[in-house]
Amino acid sequence: MSVHTRCVVKGTQGIQTWWRALIAALCAVACVFSLAACGSDKEAGKIRIGIKFDQPGLGFKKAGTYVGFDVDVAKYIAGKLGYSEDKIIWKEAPSKQREAMLQNGDVDMILATYSITDERKKAVSFAGPYFVAGQDLMVRKGETAIHGPQDLNGKRLCSVTGSTSAVTVKAKFASQVQLMEQPGYAECATALFSGIVDAVTTDDIILAGLASASRGRLTVVGKPFTQEYYGIGIKKGDTAFAQQINTALSEMIANGSWQRALAYNTRGAHFKPDLKYNPPVIQKVDEQ
Repeated sequence: MSVHTRCVVKGTQGIQTWWRALIAALCAVACVFSLAACGSDKEAGKIRIGIKFDQPGLGFKKAGTYVGFDVDVAKYIAGKLGYSEDKIIWKEAPSKQREAMLQNGDVDMILATYSITDERKKAVSFAGPYFVAGQDLMVRKGETAIHGPQDLNGKRLCSVTGSTSAVTVKAKFASQVQLMEQPGYAECATALFSGIVDAVTTDDIILAGLASASRGRLTVVGKPFTQEYYGIGIKKGDTAFAQQINTALSEMIANGSWQRALAYNTRGAHFKPDLKYNPPVIQKVDEQ
């Protein structure tokens, strides 16, 4: 091969290398400016559902799987929408991030003890409700001095930092409550186990999940004193999607799947939902 030929070949290879590098760089830039598009192949044909990862009995990540009542309701709805379980992408939905996740399109729907409120309706829409919770108390098994919030004067109460649950109890029932705040309800349950506090307060179904996980050492008092309507959060204004979800929910309640899911995920907790409100009446979409 002549010197000239070798130079031509090397020159051609150099151009090809440069061209491949340019294409790679352009693709990288495109991904930066269109993250959704670059990642869409992995999520094509799937549904993205936001849940809690740290609430036993509701939404709980366990050894790479997801379990709980919220999860079972989500699976049922997804199935009716045409998505098998392997087509569900589970995403953690912390309370403070739920509206942003829906607005940004990070998830298609959220089931994460997400109470329907007028303030939240300004940012997102809701289907449901799929459960009506009530604030309640959890105590150690065998506790005889606490039968409801009226018995909390002088008692030590645990709730999560920033929650309204403890504030409600103190304002309405017991001005002398000694409040301990923890970052999560698992920490409150541990404090209750060890005798540091006398009771834990939040929504009854959250307490039921914790009590179930305690293997009989904790129990829910069973005297709810508020109502929290858990909805399925979706993008603002998507009434057609809300109607599809409501149809699936109505069927789940009618055929007994809702009741079985609730009983299974609260087993061992001696939990009974407030039958005045549960199973819930599904709201019409135009009432959202």
